[in-house]
Amino acid sequence: MATIDVRHLHIGGNPAAYHSGGAESAGYKGKITMVIGGERSGKSTYAEDYALEAAGDSNRYFIATAEAMDDEMSKRILRHQASRAGRFVTIEEPIELAKAIKSLPDNCSVCVIDCLTVWMGNLLYHKKLEGKVDELLDALISSKCDLIIVTNETGLGVVPADPESRKFVEEAGRLHQKIASLADNVIVMIAGIPLAIKGQVL
Repeated sequence: MATIDVRHLHIGGNPAAYHSGGAESAGYKGKITMVIGGERSGKSTYAEDYALEAAGDSNRYFIATAEAMDDEMSKRILRHQASRAGRFVTIEEPIELAKAIKSLPDNCSVCVIDCLTVWMGNLLYHKKLEGKVDELLDALISSKCDLIIVTNETGLGVVPADPESRKFVEEAGRLHQKIASLADNVIVMIAGIPLAIKGQVL
């Protein structure tokens, strides 16, 4: 996937209009919200709907971590791209998530990251996990815009039978704990209903 280097984009609009002073204000620290849940629980819809209400067209960003590994994923990516067209500035980045976050421009009010578990799968597949989680945590801490991080809860089922799947579930679980500890809000989605287990519902 190509990465859009948003540092070279010149986008107008009213930066961070929904913040007091905006994301460009000196000292503003963006809020981190983790939206976690099972497959088709409404995570992405919830995150996108919040971002659409929270910021103007030119100030909404979306970092997509999916990589087209097969025809099914390629079609899924195209559907998601079409649904976001005109609503978000999209960055496609399957590996260097921290760099994508740090490249967000000053006028970015809110960014949806979708999703962490796909990103973790990419790292394990390409054998690039080393150091990436720490880089991500650093990027989250230093972000000046609000971040809404979508991820799949993978630890509620049976223990996988094969070593690769167990590795994925274990690494995703550790990642979720670290993100949750940093987050202002942690929201669990169940059947389309958001439940705040830390902070508050958006």
